[in-house]
Amino acid sequence: MSDRLYFRQWLSGRDTAHGDELAKEMRNFAYAIGDLVTKEAVLVDPAHAPGDLLAALADDGMTLVGVIATHYHADHIGGTLMHGHYVAGISELMAMQTVPVHVHAVEAPLVEEGTGVGIPPVVPHESGDVVMVGEIAITLLHTPGHTPGSQCLIVEGRLLTGDTLFLNGCGNTPWADAEELYRTLHDRFRDLPDDLEVFAGHKYALRSSATLGEVRASNAALAAVDYERWRALNG
Repeated sequence: MSDRLYFRQWLSGRDTAHGDELAKEMRNFAYAIGDLVTKEAVLVDPAHAPGDLLAALADDGMTLVGVIATHYHADHIGGTLMHGHYVAGISELMAMQTVPVHVHAVEAPLVEEGTGVGIPPVVPHESGDVVMVGEIAITLLHTPGHTPGSQCLIVEGRLLTGDTLFLNGCGNTPWADAEELYRTLHDRFRDLPDDLEVFAGHKYALRSSATLGEVRASNAALAAVDYERWRALNG
């Protein structure tokens, strides 16, 4: 791993969005990835309190140069009501500072529909694209299933999984494409090394991260079973 890597993890309702009951209930993680030499950083899934995240970057002497969205849902990028409450996100962030917003290409229209933020500053990507932050390379891996354009991020021994994979369980909601999610977790994840540290989009476990090897050993979402058995195990 590089000595240049800047990496932060914040929990909504605890570290940011203080007093916001919805943020506390949703337990979203937001992340920052940056280069300690150039002092540039991107925010990953900056929902609930984008101003708090910008302030945290400023406190660390970092400058925002972009946003990466793991997927288009409001609790990750804001823009619509959830449980009767409006969620702030990239729309408010763009009003404070306009930077590129990196999303998977299939979700660019969904991001615009939900937030009003279109191309530009939205930048559509395909799987395997690399976003550079200074000298730090972030590889985007298309992991459909939870949503059509869900993407995971790989950066210097870390795997940011959004809602594709949690430390316990996965994003197999009633609106997900379960068969596609199964293919993601069993085929697209197959060659990822066990020593990657998994950082999910929500805190649904006591720990805030774990190695992929640990998650494989304990999470039924990664069990080596056929699709029908997997559906039974994962709802």
